[in-house]
Amino acid sequence: MTIALEQIRQMPVVQRIQLVEDIWDTMVAEDVDFPMSSAQLTELDARRAAMMADPSIGIPWAEAKARLLAGN
Repeated sequence: MTIALEQIRQMPVVQRIQLVEDIWDTMVAEDVDFPMSSAQLTELDARRAAMMADPSIGIPWAEAKARLLAGN
């Protein structure tokens, strides 16, 4: 199946999110390694430290996903 970028842009947001999830699932199933740059690792460490210092700044993944799928 070939999907042109313009076709993707015309899809509703919920369908585009589902498409991204489906694509991601295929990569995870293939056990693909995703190396991070030092800048990404630094940012990840900073965000983790902030979350550990104040857990109230975040929301559970299930809630974030629900908001995304609801278009909020």
